[in-house]
Amino acid sequence: MKIINTDKAPAAIGPYSQAVVANGFVFCSGQIPLKPDGLLVEGGALVQAEQVLDNLAAVLDAAGTDLTKVVKITIFLANMDDFAVVNEVYASYFLGENKPARATVEVSRLPKDVLVEMDCVALL
Repeated sequence: MKIINTDKAPAAIGPYSQAVVANGFVFCSGQIPLKPDGLLVEGGALVQAEQVLDNLAAVLDAAGTDLTKVVKITIFLANMDDFAVVNEVYASYFLGENKPARATVEVSRLPKDVLVEMDCVALL
C-alpha cells in the first residue's frame, strides 16, 4: 500500500489521504472544489465540477496514472437540479472510449457546503 499526496491538489481536510495505491488500483478520496491553496472556488456547479475534476486529475497524476484509467467514479450533488451542468463538465473530461462506471447521488449536505464532490478508482 502506498499513500499519495500532492501539492497540486488541496490537502485533505480530515484524517485521510488524498489517495491510496493498492493492488494496481488508485483509490482517490472525495474531492471538493478547493483550489490547491485550500481556498474554495467561487461560482456554481459548473466551475465547482471543473475544479473537482482538476483535483482528481492532479491526484491521479501524482499516483502515476490519469483520468483515462478511471474505472469508477461517484458524484455527490447537493442538488440534483445541477445534474445536467455537472454531466456536461464531466463529459468534457472523459472523452473517447473511456466511460467509467458511475453513480450520481444527491446528498443533504457536503463539506464546506459545496455543491459537488467526486471520488474515483483508477487503474495504475
